[in-house]
Amino acid sequence: MAEMTTLNDGTTLPMIGLGTYMLRGQAGAEAIAAGINSGYRLLDSAYNYENEGAVGAGIAASAVERAQLRVTTKLPGRYHERAQAIAAVEESLFRAGLEYFDLCLIHWPNPKQGKYVEAWETLIELRERGLLRSIGVSNFLGEHIATLQRQTGVLPSVNQLEIHPWFPQTDAIEENHRLGIAVQAWSPVGRHSDIRNEPVIAQIAAELGRSPAQTLLRWHVQRGTIPIPKSADPQRQRENLDIFDFALSTDQVERICSLGRTDGRLKNQDPAVYEEF
Repeated sequence: MAEMTTLNDGTTLPMIGLGTYMLRGQAGAEAIAAGINSGYRLLDSAYNYENEGAVGAGIAASAVERAQLRVTTKLPGRYHERAQAIAAVEESLFRAGLEYFDLCLIHWPNPKQGKYVEAWETLIELRERGLLRSIGVSNFLGEHIATLQRQTGVLPSVNQLEIHPWFPQTDAIEENHRLGIAVQAWSPVGRHSDIRNEPVIAQIAAELGRSPAQTLLRWHVQRGTIPIPKSADPQRQRENLDIFDFALSTDQVERICSLGRTDGRLKNQDPAVYEEF
């Protein structure tokens, strides 16, 4: 079972989650149920993934009680205004067949629109209503978080960021941790890139007697970040979970970090300018 961490609002999260992007329909629900039955207790979804129904069906089909799970959704950029945000979160709950989400994140800051503070104020309100247990952000830069703190006095519990060996985000991780914000990592093993084929990673995996994916997921955990790997294959799901009985040395962690690139983002999605609706 995964290790747990306590967030700045007193709630808890496992130190690894199951990404559900592109897991839709009956096959998606079955993959999500398999992940839960394999041991995942944190499920990561989003309004824009169009699969909150599959997540709910997977939960219902699993052998695990709802209260043991931590279910995440994300608010899309087109619904940052208060009334739209309320309806979107309520709709997400209807889709999933759930009474509350354990965590809701603002998916992207969309700074050109300038409405993420309004969205944040609405998530605070929805948390007070009991529809959300914890609230956070995704892809927020330090300047965006500073704006939230200055205008609302409420810091996110989580910031989910693109983090992998080509984009290790060491400074961003340290800054979020300094503020007491937990960091989750999306694309933790690089999705469909060649990251796992890097010779350094293959060498370290061989040194540890583990797979490259296990090596990378352990690298995330040791840096204090929560990876959200996505897999529909039950064997791969179990393999990805099996990372809590070994450790990388400091040198091995640094060797993986040294793969970082100045243009390391996989799709050039810089939150300072990128917008997603």
